Amino acid sequence: MYGVLIGFQNYSPARGIWGSDWVGLKHFITFFYETPDSWKLIRNTLLLNVYEMLFYFPAPIVLAILLHELKHVLFRRVVQTISYMPHFLSTVVIVGMTVTFLSPQSGIVNHLLDALGFDRIMFLGDPGWFRTIYVGSEIWQKLGWGTILYLAAIAGVDPTLYEAARIDGANRFQQIRHVTLVGMVPVIIILFVLNLGSMMEVGYQKIILLYNPFIYETADVINTFVYRRGILGANFSFAAAVGLFQSLFGFVLVLLANRAARKYSDTSLW
Repeated sequence: MYGVLIGFQNYSPARGIWGSDWVGLKHFITFFYETPDSWKLIRNTLLLNVYEMLFYFPAPIVLAILLHELKHVLFRRVVQTISYMPHFLSTVVIVGMTVTFLSPQSGIVNHLLDALGFDRIMFLGDPGWFRTIYVGSEIWQKLGWGTILYLAAIAGVDPTLYEAARIDGANRFQQIRHVTLVGMVPVIIILFVLNLGSMMEVGYQKIILLYNPFIYETADVINTFVYRRGILGANFSFAAAVGLFQSLFGFVLVLLANRAARKYSDTSLW
């Protein structure tokens, strides 16, 4: 928190925090009003996070329920192991595999499109495909690992509840809806509230490895801009100011989401 002060200064490493000149809100004004692409950066960042919430967030819940419903123990363990594996690969490896799969000439995806009679697509050169590729790679990499907490929540459901549901005539889907999902609700709410705290942040490592000038329109986000302007350009004060804005935005969302969770359910962060 002490380092946040440099966001309000023209910070110089040689002069230190106490010796650098105080400039107040100059860097915030520069980002919002003097940076031509600032609102595009905010839009791209929010859209990527919204798509992740819509498509990635429910995916581990669905997979955890499906794994729980599998009765063949060996098959379930094999599926879990396979789904966990991408989590242990570095982002560089995941991006390398993604680029290889989507290559316009030798990629397996374009080979399949060609075999089905469709035109080949230059996925990594079309800005319209970037968000799909990014969110898809996130699901592939994190899906299996994301099921761990949900499987733990399901394991904590009292088995007698399933027996009571069966006695009452509930079929498999009704048991999932009224017993399994209800048992997962506290974990779902907690993770949802926590995820809202990073709505203005995106993992820039994967984007930097994936993007190119052709797709800046949809791929350039706040973190990649700050990386270029603040880190590569050595403008540390500007980077700190934008980072503080991201944190404050996430903090407000967490407060609002936690208040709503506390109002409409019995589960909240505090």
